[in-house]
Amino acid sequence: MASTSPGYGITIRVEGSPELQPVALITTTITNAGATITALDVVESLLEKVVIDVTCDTIDSDHAQQIHDALSANNGLTVRKVSDRTFLLHLGGKIEVTSKVPLKTRDDLSRAYTPGVARISQAIVDDPSDVRRLTMKRNTVAVVTDGSAVLGLGNIGPAAALPVMEGKAALFKRFANVDAWPVCLDTQDVDEIVRTVQLIAPVYGGINLEDISAPRCFEVERRLRELLDIPVFHDDQHGTAIVVLAALRNALKLVKKEMSAVKIVMSGAGAAGTAIARLLLLSGAQNIIAFDKDGLIGGDSTSSDPMRSWFIEHSNPGNFAGDIHQAMVGADIFIGVSAPHVLKEADVAAMAAGSIVFALANPDPEIDPVIARKYATVVATGRSDHPNQINNVLAFPGIFRGLLDAQAHKITDKLLVAAAEAIADCVSPSQLNTSFIVPSVFDPNVVVKVAAAVKASV
Repeated sequence: MASTSPGYGITIRVEGSPELQPVALITTTITNAGATITALDVVESLLEKVVIDVTCDTIDSDHAQQIHDALSANNGLTVRKVSDRTFLLHLGGKIEVTSKVPLKTRDDLSRAYTPGVARISQAIVDDPSDVRRLTMKRNTVAVVTDGSAVLGLGNIGPAAALPVMEGKAALFKRFANVDAWPVCLDTQDVDEIVRTVQLIAPVYGGINLEDISAPRCFEVERRLRELLDIPVFHDDQHGTAIVVLAALRNALKLVKKEMSAVKIVMSGAGAAGTAIARLLLLSGAQNIIAFDKDGLIGGDSTSSDPMRSWFIEHSNPGNFAGDIHQAMVGADIFIGVSAPHVLKEADVAAMAAGSIVFALANPDPEIDPVIARKYATVVATGRSDHPNQINNVLAFPGIFRGLLDAQAHKITDKLLVAAAEAIADCVSPSQLNTSFIVPSVFDPNVVVKVAAAVKASV
């Protein structure tokens, strides 16, 4: 399962004697240690020494240290420095504010700031709707988190969440030219989060909730949608659900099955799992059997949480009473948004012919995709080093581009399904195959088509 990743890329500066043929020795050592060399540069060549920079992808931080140790073990080689390329990329942060207008003369200052800017403020007083036309609000999104459920790291707090939110803002700009800004809140109290976002909302045309743990995220989203006149989107829920639905629509085409006829087993009933189930039901699914860390959902399950109560009511129509391994027998689809190694090889082998496995726990999925592909017709993961990556970048840039352009106030389930259909349709019949069920995140048509679908649904 373990494979090298650019996320653990390093650059190593190594010095060696020319008679040792250091280039050959270094490349052999690194390759034998299991890293992937991506670049090599001789930065200094003298009679007594050669200095070489080698860039390579490793599996994780421990593997990077193993590469260092393997090179150092060679007599005649000296490791001068190891640079972590991911840390280098983050030095000083990943985003900045730049001015869209020139500020070179007194005339420029007089129009951009005082006295001219007062006329703009008065225009907004006279017609509050002008705030979208005359300010940054028309193209700006707040990326809001409390740091309670960040990636697979858990409750790490707002400061540690900031690099992730910066990255999210950079993706907004790169893919949809939306100006997004991290808002990392030093509170995990629902009332304080809601009130804080309400107070800062006048600046923004939309709110993207990110990495807030369940079940609090449901209440935060619900209350903000009631309070604000701008769209509120929880990407961990709805972004994931949209891309899963898009991928599943195309996967079902390949195996020639209908959504209404398939048996779906789900692992994970948090924010993402609940949103996925809602969209699947809206799209015709009728038989979902779901599990969480406490076991089967449905039957005798009870909950005071409204979202969990919804899941109990709308899943397990046949009153199945076994465990997840028994549920997998004859299943057409498995969708995991939970934890590593939930499934065994025998579970996938026991599925129906033409089975579909979406093992989306990241970085370690519910089952090794290499094993899953031995039995399943279509396999998807959340990882970038396997085909069919279920990546929210396919959804949220185009969704907010459409919402902002339409000056939308609310988000509906109809809009979410329309976005999923637009993503699915970006894969043409000639492109569709078991290793390509969703478009590339770099396909420029995705944002355009998703934005158009969103605008048509507002």
